Amino acid sequence: MKVRLMIDQHAILAAFPASVPRYTSYPTAPQFQKGVGRQLHCDLIAKLNDQDPVSIYIHIPFCDRLCWFCGCHTKHTLKYAPVQIYFDHLLREIALFGAQITMKPRLKSVHLGGGSPSLLQSTDMKRLRDALNAHFNWYSDTEVSVEIDPSDATQDMYDGLANLGMTRASIGVQDFHREVQKAINRPQSFEQTETVVHRLRAMGINSINLDALYGLPLQTEDRLQQTLKQCLELAPDRMALFGYAHIPWFKKHQKMIRDADLPGTFDRFDHAIMASNMLQEAGYQAIGIDHFARPDDALSIAANAGALHRNFQGYTTDACPTMIALGASSIGRFADGYIQNTVATGQYQDCVKAGKLPTDKGLRLTVDDKVRAHVIERLMCDSRVCFTQVEQKFGPAACDLRKIAVALAGGSLGDLCSFQDGVLDIVPQARPFTRIIASHFDAYYETEQFQYSKAV
Repeated sequence: MKVRLMIDQHAILAAFPASVPRYTSYPTAPQFQKGVGRQLHCDLIAKLNDQDPVSIYIHIPFCDRLCWFCGCHTKHTLKYAPVQIYFDHLLREIALFGAQITMKPRLKSVHLGGGSPSLLQSTDMKRLRDALNAHFNWYSDTEVSVEIDPSDATQDMYDGLANLGMTRASIGVQDFHREVQKAINRPQSFEQTETVVHRLRAMGINSINLDALYGLPLQTEDRLQQTLKQCLELAPDRMALFGYAHIPWFKKHQKMIRDADLPGTFDRFDHAIMASNMLQEAGYQAIGIDHFARPDDALSIAANAGALHRNFQGYTTDACPTMIALGASSIGRFADGYIQNTVATGQYQDCVKAGKLPTDKGLRLTVDDKVRAHVIERLMCDSRVCFTQVEQKFGPAACDLRKIAVALAGGSLGDLCSFQDGVLDIVPQARPFTRIIASHFDAYYETEQFQYSKAV
């Protein structure tokens, strides 16, 4: 085995593509095809049985403030009326899904994302729980996670989270520095966030995740470091450290952020490395490329056991082969394909009102898709892939991917990874470049016209 020198990370960053998928799915969403979603969705639902657990993702595409950095499908509203109308249609969609099945699937986890699902009124949270109860069987330990904007914090919000049965909270922080917050239109004090964390702990919520961003406008290393210090004071069980994706050609409101205020590529990279080191020195285990967890957290335990997974919410312990998508723009995953609901809330509501599943796009997975998806997920989760195991699982379909791995380790990526005894290993210092390595197993990447977020 050859001796490896310290790699020049800045040189690597300059040499390889600046735009790479995040690989929360494979194939990635730009490959989903219009016009096939509804029939494919029905075909995939028909294959469900009551023995396999399922997960649910519910999208609430509304916020009561518009953060300029946001890349989600959401809209700003100061009134609850449009939220109420949308929510009534969401409950109808759940009933439509229930009418497609002849049994009650076992529900392993539920995730509410947005937008800001924390703006839902407590009575609607109770109605949502009742609707899910009608069509799914719950485990005693079913996880219910909700993304929370601290600006929504009222007694009614806490009552609603209790009505839903929330077990894990994900709280957006981004950055606590006032100038950075002003540049992204996200005022949020540390004290405001601290109050929410303490209140959730008092409610018995034993898993709290904080989300922070690097690469934000006017963000410096010192400002990010101070934000992380304040986050650590709140003793979260997990932290997610995402790179801000500046895509104003796709999300028009991001044009409010001045390009001149964004840190350069190398500064952005250095900020990410500093933050990762800081969180690990504080006792958190690095999970994949952008998550951190306490050593006794379920995420760390899964990572150490090789049982970590990655989906549209990031890194997860959720091993369910099926994720049911509910709400506008929501993406669902089945063993044999992906589906995506229509993005526009008006069209979504029209479909549901007409008694049709609001599915817009879909992709039926080939054997090659499944093999590549497995290899990419293991790289993203474990920083290594044993191709002997892949070939045992998938047979001859995996052989060509072994050849790719050998070529990578012996070619231009030889300083980033090694291949020995059938195992492709990413060098620890090269793990920030995991997405670049994974892209070489992506059969669609070279032909895509879609522009992704920065590689690091």
